[in-house]
Amino acid sequence: MLVSLTIFLPALAAVLVLLMPKALARVIALAATLGTLALAAMLYLGFDPNAVTEALPQMAERSGAWLPGTDVTYFVGIDGLNVLLVLLVALLGPIAVGAAWGGLRDDAGDDTAYGGQKGFFALMLLLQTGLLGVFCAFDLFLFYVFFEVVLIPMYFLIAIWGRDTKEQESGRAALKFVIYTLVGSLLMLVGVLWMGYAAGNVVNGGVFTTDYYDLLRFAVPAEAQTILFVLFGLAFLIKAPLFPLHSWLPGAYRAAPLAATVLLAAVMGKMGTYGLLRFVVPMFPNAAMALAPTIGVLAAIGIVWAALVAYAQKDVKGLIAYSSVSHLGFIVLGLFAFTTEAVQGALIQMTNHALSTGALFLLAGFLYRRRGTYDLDQLGGVAKTLPALTFFTMLAVFASSGLPGLNGFVGEFLILLGAFKSTLIGPVVVGVATSGVIFAAVYLLWMAYKTFFGPAKTEAEGTRDLSFGELALVLPLAIGMVWLGMGPMPFLNQSEAAVVDLLEVTASKAALVETAEVAATQSGVPFEGAVLPWPVEPTGESPTVEDLAEGRP
Repeated sequence: MLVSLTIFLPALAAVLVLLMPKALARVIALAATLGTLALAAMLYLGFDPNAVTEALPQMAERSGAWLPGTDVTYFVGIDGLNVLLVLLVALLGPIAVGAAWGGLRDDAGDDTAYGGQKGFFALMLLLQTGLLGVFCAFDLFLFYVFFEVVLIPMYFLIAIWGRDTKEQESGRAALKFVIYTLVGSLLMLVGVLWMGYAAGNVVNGGVFTTDYYDLLRFAVPAEAQTILFVLFGLAFLIKAPLFPLHSWLPGAYRAAPLAATVLLAAVMGKMGTYGLLRFVVPMFPNAAMALAPTIGVLAAIGIVWAALVAYAQKDVKGLIAYSSVSHLGFIVLGLFAFTTEAVQGALIQMTNHALSTGALFLLAGFLYRRRGTYDLDQLGGVAKTLPALTFFTMLAVFASSGLPGLNGFVGEFLILLGAFKSTLIGPVVVGVATSGVIFAAVYLLWMAYKTFFGPAKTEAEGTRDLSFGELALVLPLAIGMVWLGMGPMPFLNQSEAAVVDLLEVTASKAALVETAEVAATQSGVPFEGAVLPWPVEPTGESPTVEDLAEGRP
């Protein structure tokens, strides 16, 4: 029950928020998110990275079939691929609630009326349940349900409590966000239905199944893999987002209220990259390896292009938004390098990016409340009057820039190292991607100079430095940036076995499909799928993805 309680405690609190007086809304929300964090910490501490999870995740919870005649179940659990992400979502919950403690909008002061706080905090809590459910689900249909649930609260948070910008109104930004992600989700639903019927016929006695392990054992024919890769890949790459599917992101980030921006920037993009890692790579390995060079090129272009656009931005929020597009390109590149170093780097970078970018948006919101603008041309000279705000912002800037000793360096180094070793990602692509690290330092340091060290452009009002409450919000993120930078091995050890197993399954399934397709061609009998022998043979006995990429048996 611990996993389910962690997922649904925020949703239960959302109902309580709506029933209780509005004066208690933020108190209930904070208590619920702190309780969720405590539960997630228990899951993390109770997780054993050396335990076998080939047939069942740790702390698994499963119920009977939802629909008659199907194998669609409530199936959640913890493994090496999601344990750190669950803890991340739980950590960001109370930080996001705390960011809205003094007001629901970026431009709200302490005297803001709280007429909408019941709905606001209820939506924030529902959003956290959706995010936790996405990362904990081990049934593909359940994953899809949580994936869609996340859209509902985020739309209303942006549309109702968002900030209108010069580029567009908050309602339009919210609508664009929903249209993009909903189109991708509907494509994924088609893929879910196809996989459920096809896998059920092959591995589950003809019964429709969306069980993660059934789908993992199901070797999909190569031609169908390409179609399914497109259906699932578009949904996840839009959410990531990968260039050129990113155009919804800057408007949504600019318009979202501060509390929602923290979760939107820190976690929602990881739903896409996690979906690629959990479902697309191991379930459609032949298509994933065939398209890896193309995805790598798009990722490298996105890294550099978004970095250049970030440098051209005139406002802090827009710059950080485009920096996210650039940094998430590294994660996608690592996932499609198909090496242990790159995939582990991508997985740890999901957390690294969440910490540093979440901190940047949080601190930018704190600055906005003091100076009333995100416009870089109207900011400057803040360092002398706001030393604590300056210090933590510079820490987040250095972490995002990949400075050694901070968390960003660890993930990007592993990704680039693994991508360089990969036969699927060319050295030219890796070289172009590496230049993004330099560009990141340029635009982030330029932003820091314009904001904190340039000539003062505004009146010296709002010079109160970070309050105790604001320090309490940013300090956990700062500790995480330093901790993951100085001592990443305990966190990498949590995922190493799971990543190795995932790549072994991917290689074995790809080899099985290749062999079956050849046999089908020779016999004239179409290949309609097969069951992968289970459990998969250990490392050294089965081919690696590198062997398959180079044509070795």
